[in-house]
Amino acid sequence: MLDLIKEPWPWYIAGPLIGLTVPVLLILGNKSFGISSSLRHICAACIPADLEFFKYDWKKEAWNLFFVLGIFFGGMIAAYFLMNPGEITVNPDLKTELASYGITDYSNLIPVQLMNFKSLLTLKGFITMVGGGFLVGFGTRYAGGCTSGHAIMGLSNLQWPSLVATVCFMAGGFFMANVVFPLILSL
Repeated sequence: MLDLIKEPWPWYIAGPLIGLTVPVLLILGNKSFGISSSLRHICAACIPADLEFFKYDWKKEAWNLFFVLGIFFGGMIAAYFLMNPGEITVNPDLKTELASYGITDYSNLIPVQLMNFKSLLTLKGFITMVGGGFLVGFGTRYAGGCTSGHAIMGLSNLQWPSLVATVCFMAGGFFMANVVFPLILSL
């Protein structure tokens, strides 16, 4: 049984399980799924600022904080106890391309050459970690939600803004992965 949990699940099992969170949340109290809103709830609870954005009853959304904590601790459990000890499987063509940029270690989910404290102090590392984090945060706020909220919850509720946001997220991701990121890696 443990081996079944350690292996990646195919899309036709994982996708419907993720998709079933939408009707379950709607049935359990007309709740909306999304991760980025939890940061707003934390700020509203902890920061006594007089900002209109944080003036709402965040306690009604406390369930979302428990949901996010469950995701966090579930990820920690999976990383420490259920991680497949073998090398991460990467397409051979992608391995060849990444090797030309000096990325050869696939022992973690994110290549060690990109994400470590030492590389944070380099231009390439600063751009990928700090600049990328800023762009994700800005895009999430600008789009009115994160990829999971729009693509899972918004699309299943047939919301036009979520369709536009998801198409933009995907187009931006393809552009970043195929045009901008190779330029950053070649620095």
